[in-house]
Amino acid sequence: MSERVSSLVRYALVALVASVSAFGAAGMVVALAPKPPELRAARAEAPIAIAVAPEAAAGERAEVAKAADGHYWAEAEVNGAPVRFLVDTGATAVALTPADAQRLGIRIDQLKYDYTVGTAAGQTRAASVKLASVSVAGARIDNVDALVIEKGLDASLLGMTYLGRLSSFQATRQALFLQP
Repeated sequence: MSERVSSLVRYALVALVASVSAFGAAGMVVALAPKPPELRAARAEAPIAIAVAPEAAAGERAEVAKAADGHYWAEAEVNGAPVRFLVDTGATAVALTPADAQRLGIRIDQLKYDYTVGTAAGQTRAASVKLASVSVAGARIDNVDALVIEKGLDASLLGMTYLGRLSSFQATRQALFLQP
């Protein structure tokens, strides 16, 4: 079983690297145009509005509205605590920033960072963790494999170790629908 999990995590890392690289490359294209400091500060302070659907009843379809920036940002409950995820169907694994991992009670200084991954910020290390539960608008999955990315990840990613365990999910122009 451990060999199977290790193989899944390795596969997840390859897909995560591609996903994070693509996400970072898009950010780099935007970052190439220099902006005056006052615009950079305003952009950094501007909140992104996120529409949160009410909790779905067991078996009902949950909904995540598309944000104004064109991404699906999911407000999830992970191990009972809130985490904001960028939904990324190209990421094989759920990937956590160190800050989100710490808020979840994960001791990042005690993790075994035995994987090397490439991000938009360059090579970094990752550690495998198991999340007791991940719930998005009521679509709950238990025992979710995830990675804590040591550096270079701007937002936690909701990847296929969560999405692939749903009965189905569908992205439309307005929303992402999750079927538990």
